[in-house]
Amino acid sequence: MATVELRFSALPEHVRTARLVAAAVARRAGVDEAVLDEVRLAVGEACTRAVGLHQSGGITAPVMVALIEEEKQFSIEVGDEAPRSAPGDRVPGSGADDVDAEEDEMGLAVISGLVDDVEVTAGQHGGLIRMTWPKTPAAAPLT
Repeated sequence: MATVELRFSALPEHVRTARLVAAAVARRAGVDEAVLDEVRLAVGEACTRAVGLHQSGGITAPVMVALIEEEKQFSIEVGDEAPRSAPGDRVPGSGADDVDAEEDEMGLAVISGLVDDVEVTAGQHGGLIRMTWPKTPAAAPLT
């Protein structure tokens, strides 16, 4: 299992670099060419979300991206350090938090539409989005 880790300052201009690196590593890992645009878009959405969470929370820690090649699949994890409360703790109608929550839900909906296998976790110490794609089976050698 090979892993490439990328950490970047929570600035929007670094999201493009993360997208390009993710697509290049996915291609090298054997992800089907037909889904590389989906990989690029999903990573861009996840990284943009993490950058926004860091900026709105005043968090100076870097955003983490892990590109993980396994035998039959390729996964990308985008992690942030923005603490989240339990879903019932937020009071609806409290202004800016509602707008942020709607944008967050929209970003997650876009990611879910692009990637069949998505896992989202969040808690006191931040969140993680894990996206997984199957690898294209290697072509059998000609005999």
